[in-house]
Amino acid sequence: MIIAIDGPAAAGKGTLAKRLAAHFHLAYLETGLLYRAVGLRILRARQNPADAKAAAEAASSIAADDLHAPELRGEAAAGAASIVATHPEVRDALLNFQRNFARNPPGDVKGAALDGRDIGTVICPERDVIKLYVFASLAKRAERRVRELQARGESPIYARVLQDMRERDLRDASRGVAALKIAPDAFKIDTSDLTADQAFAKALDFIKSRTRPAG
Repeated sequence: MIIAIDGPAAAGKGTLAKRLAAHFHLAYLETGLLYRAVGLRILRARQNPADAKAAAEAASSIAADDLHAPELRGEAAAGAASIVATHPEVRDALLNFQRNFARNPPGDVKGAALDGRDIGTVICPERDVIKLYVFASLAKRAERRVRELQARGESPIYARVLQDMRERDLRDASRGVAALKIAPDAFKIDTSDLTADQAFAKALDFIKSRTRPAG
């Protein structure tokens, strides 16, 4: 089983993907961390995330161990990730990592769950992949991000978080390569007014309908 979950930032796709992975005993990959790891490496080297050559070089050496740095959850890494993700060279460097994880997940598991921006459209577009698209209003997502940052001890300003998210949405939707889109066969879940449990229940019902034997 491969579950591909796409959607904008702070829509709840990560929380949902983790719960589905645990429920179905799947390996889980938060693909956004790959781009955050590239962005963080660029920032640490005092380079510009808009420099395609530097970003591609950073992406070519990313490994699983790079996905555990605490700084990856910060807004600086998130902003840099959104920029480096616009470079085709970066996406090419990370493409095989993601596809290999999906088709050959690590550990004794029954498949993989991946969340990101282009999982169901680029990484795993095959018909046998279960695709979900998770979204929410911009205001709701900004509120969630503020609470998330506050829980980590930061003091975010809502207006700034809202603007950053608006700009990130625009970059994600308008970039020339692997833009954020809804796969034609994706099941859409609007989490604006849903609890995590309600979103999980909706996803579970859909997945069971896809995997239930005919007859």
